[in-house]
Amino acid sequence: MAVRKILKMGDERLLRVAQPVTAFNTPELHDLLQDLDDTMLAANGAGLAAPQIGVDLQVVVFGSGEVNPRYPDAPVVPYTVLINPVLTPLGDEEDDGWEGCLSVPGMRGVVPRFKRLRYQGYDPLGNPIDRTVEGFHARVVQHECDHLIGVLYPMRVRDFSRFGYTEVLFPGLDDADD
Repeated sequence: MAVRKILKMGDERLLRVAQPVTAFNTPELHDLLQDLDDTMLAANGAGLAAPQIGVDLQVVVFGSGEVNPRYPDAPVVPYTVLINPVLTPLGDEEDDGWEGCLSVPGMRGVVPRFKRLRYQGYDPLGNPIDRTVEGFHARVVQHECDHLIGVLYPMRVRDFSRFGYTEVLFPGLDDADD
């Protein structure tokens, strides 16, 4: 369909709590998913949430191919459409890891995330999804689902000495459109 404009930090629409999807397998939902896919691909993103393109619905897409230029050392995460997600941490153990965000361009920060979690929700047809994941996969899911509750990753940074501009922190990383 279309590459949409990605809202940037400071836009109040990014701070809202998204509404649940109530109708599955509709032309409107499929159009939204196509726009999310097109926009994420154009920006080399590892994920994108509907609120980031101004749509107030609980919809996220995420996944990475063999090599994502924004996360060159990250393992592959299977492409997933997740609607009305519910996240359940599996234990208290957290990992610190560098994150960036298409809504916070040109910056990176170290963010604590639960190491393992279970996520549940629905696919575009309304079929249930129920997965247990860890590591980078768990980080991506948590990051994208935060957008559905109005949280951007800088709000989770605990040590601001590990937050800054990508070009300074990681010279040469392909993050120009971050």
